[in-house]
Parts: sequence; C-alpha cells; structure tokens
Amino acid sequence: MLALARILLAPLLLWQGRQVRRQVPKLPEASGARLGLIGSDHAGHAVPRLRLLIVGDSSGAGVGAATQDEALAGQLARTLARRLQAPVAWQLVAQTGWTTPEATAALRALAAQGRLPPADVMVTALGVNDTIAGTSPARWMRQMSALEACARDLAGVQLSVVSAVPPMARFPALPQPLRRVLGASSQRLDRALQRWAADSGARLHVEMPVAVRRESPQALMAADGFHPGPALYRVWAEALATQIVADWPSSPVLPGAQPPLAGAAGGAGTATGSGLGRPSRSIAT
Repeated sequence: MLALARILLAPLLLWQGRQVRRQVPKLPEASGARLGLIGSDHAGHAVPRLRLLIVGDSSGAGVGAATQDEALAGQLARTLARRLQAPVAWQLVAQTGWTTPEATAALRALAAQGRLPPADVMVTALGVNDTIAGTSPARWMRQMSALEACARDLAGVQLSVVSAVPPMARFPALPQPLRRVLGASSQRLDRALQRWAADSGARLHVEMPVAVRRESPQALMAADGFHPGPALYRVWAEALATQIVADWPSSPVLPGAQPPLAGAAGGAGTATGSGLGRPSRSIAT
C-alpha cells in the first residue's frame, strides 16, 4: 500500500518536496569542536573510561542548535561524563544530507587520513535521508550492517546504539500528504531497525521518551519545523545516556570487535568532517 501510494501521489509529493525546499529556512550545522575529551575522575585523571563515536546526518551535526554544546554530541558526552563520574572521549562524524552509505564512506575516509580514533560505543542518528530516498527496509539493514562493520573494523567499536528513526509524521514543516507518506516510510524503517538491533546483544535501539512523543512538536523543534531544537537534543541525549550507562560494559562485544585499547583516545581539537560525502539533497536532514 505504501509503495502504491508513493507511485500514485508521485507528482504531488514531488511538488510538495520542492515547496518545502523553497520555504523551509536553511539552518546551519552547530558550530564548535567535533572531537574532544570531557570530565575527569575523582583523582583528577583524564584517561577516558568511555570512548564515544557519534555518526549522523543533520540532526547528528546539530542543525537547530547554535553550538555543539547545545546539540546531541555535546549534551550526550557531558551527560555520560556526569553519570559515569569519569572522562569521556568523543568524536562526531555527521553532515547535513548524509544517507547511511555516505556516513560509512566518511568513516573510511577519516580512517584513511588517520583521523578516526578508537571508540567503544557508536551512536547513530540516521534514517531521515534514507526515508526520503525511498530506501527499502531490507536494503537499509544491509547498509546499517555495513556501517557497523566499518566502525568495528576501523575504530574497534564494541556496542552499537541506534537512535530511532525520527517520526516524520510529526514534522511541522511537511504538508499533507507528504507528511503522512514519509511518516509511514520512516516508521517502516524504524520497525526494521528495532528487529535488527534485537538480533544482537551488542546493539541497542533507543526511542525518544514517551513525554517527548506526546509533546507538541513546535515546542521541541527548531524554527524550521524539521530539526530538533536544544530542548529535544537534551532529552534525546538523556535517553541515550540512560541506555549506554545501563548496558556498558555489560553488553556482549560485536562479532570481530577488538578489545578496548589502553590510554586516551585523542585530545581536544576539531575534526569537522566537512567535505566528506556528497552535497545535501532535497529536504535532506
């Protein structure tokens, strides 16, 4: 039914997509460093207890927030350091418009440049552009598996934490029936993502808290009606941190992953990842 609806409504959906591109404000990615170390232990030491890799599209890149401190990466690293009462090393690899294969290509490019430090946990914020591209659930799961294998092989990631695909049926910027069609497609991908995550004890699927799902979208989203605002990034980071703290390091290691390396994983600095991947596309996030 969904495929048939997309075919029958194709001219209207295409026109609405073009209208969204023209009318929705183009917000920049959050400014600030994309690589760092936050926190210290009780003795004042700064050797990280957890090394975090965040991979995503524009929501991962912090569109809708002014700085990375207000965006997902900064809030998540800070929350984890506070809850663990220990240092957390983190790296953000994200760009507006990326699909999952483009994120995988970016990881490979960074590794080839020697700019992908070891990581224990990978958090993903992907799926909106894959939804817009019409990627089927089966194909997307193959692409997510390829991303996970890449992170495991190149950075030593042992636990994958996948954020739920955003419910596009609640995006204020999208008109009907485009909102309904993309909402159904994003929900379909997320159901597949849940099943994929359940296949391995070394994967976690994290949904938004119930309170957020019930909140008015306008109260939590950025001015463009398409991206999270700082308030939504905060509760999203809290939900992710809760699951990571509960499951790390008790989760099984991903097949083929290397054991944690001793010592720190990179110091403070910047690694924006700009120029990796293809240019942004229509109503891309």
